[in-house]
Amino acid sequence: MIQILIVNDQALVRTGLRHILDQSSEITKINEASSQEVAHNRCRQMRPDVILLSVNLPGLTGFEVIRKLKRTHPDAKIIVLAVHAKAPYPARLLGAGASGYLTRDCDAGELLQAIRAVAAGQRYIGSEAAKQLALSMLSAGSGESPFEDLSAREMEVMLKITDGRRIPDIASLMCLSPKTVSTYKYRILGKLGARSEVELVRMAMRYGLVDAA
Repeated sequence: MIQILIVNDQALVRTGLRHILDQSSEITKINEASSQEVAHNRCRQMRPDVILLSVNLPGLTGFEVIRKLKRTHPDAKIIVLAVHAKAPYPARLLGAGASGYLTRDCDAGELLQAIRAVAAGQRYIGSEAAKQLALSMLSAGSGESPFEDLSAREMEVMLKITDGRRIPDIASLMCLSPKTVSTYKYRILGKLGARSEVELVRMAMRYGLVDAA
């Protein structure tokens, strides 16, 4: 039997997921968390088998949340629920410790199938994410997405820069020195061929990694 923790900052989304999960006789307990802090407390209380994680929690990147949850609750399997499956998100988040990746437009049957798979120790990649991963592998080196060349750490810094955060704030959030963050920033700009933060934001929007305002 499977215990589930839903981690999402939107009450309506949590309610919808709970409604789907309530239909399965394999799931014995469902709990909810609206933030990373609450998620850690719920994990200590219930020791979930599977965590359904939104990667858009306020103030944190999905990479950070996954790493923190896996560090303190290594036995829990994490399924990422993302808005899209555009490269390089699926590969990077799976590399950070997630066991599954689904887009939020997946149907109820696929969600339950993913939960069964990761609870049994397998990995599960949703159909859209699998397609994007296959395309990114086929196009490796073709320059389809320049963001493919960024490491997971560089992706974290890039996302915070495009979110409008200043170097000192990023340094504090990531427990790094401002000098190290500045080094990451210029490395990212160099890899992407961007001349400024404004151009970086425009590139991220063009490739679907940041929502247009």
